[in-house]
Amino acid sequence: MIDGPYFVLTVLGVLGTGLVAGVFCGFSAFVMRGLAALPPAQGVAAMQAINVAAVRPVFMVLFLGSTVLCAVLTVVTFVRWPDEGAVESLVGGALYLLGSFGLTAVANVPRNDALARLDPGSAEASAYWPAYVREWSLWNHVRALASAGAAVAYLLALT
Repeated sequence: MIDGPYFVLTVLGVLGTGLVAGVFCGFSAFVMRGLAALPPAQGVAAMQAINVAAVRPVFMVLFLGSTVLCAVLTVVTFVRWPDEGAVESLVGGALYLLGSFGLTAVANVPRNDALARLDPGSAEASAYWPAYVREWSLWNHVRALASAGAAVAYLLALT
């Protein structure tokens, strides 16, 4: 059984990755659907405002803190190999680091950056908006599943 500081780190891993999964799930379940239902200029402007609001300490500490925590847990797991829960902990780390943080960096942030450069009322923004919603949402679904999978994997590592 996992114990001591490693236990605490793993519990924090369950909590952090689970909370991030909840944020991503909210976007997948209703936020993006609501924005997509708006006229393009309003949807673009709203998403631009959301993207600015997301880069604030509360979410960034949660998202990046969970990233650092998962990286630490992965290194500690290799050091403690082959202790109980090692495979589950490595799966949790891989799911979050690649499927949540990694996808954010290579799929969602570049789309957010492209959207930020557009004037919401422009024809270019109207043309880009449907593709943005479709592609951003697809990768967000994957991030939500990866983050939830990481939380489950860390939970299994504790059992």
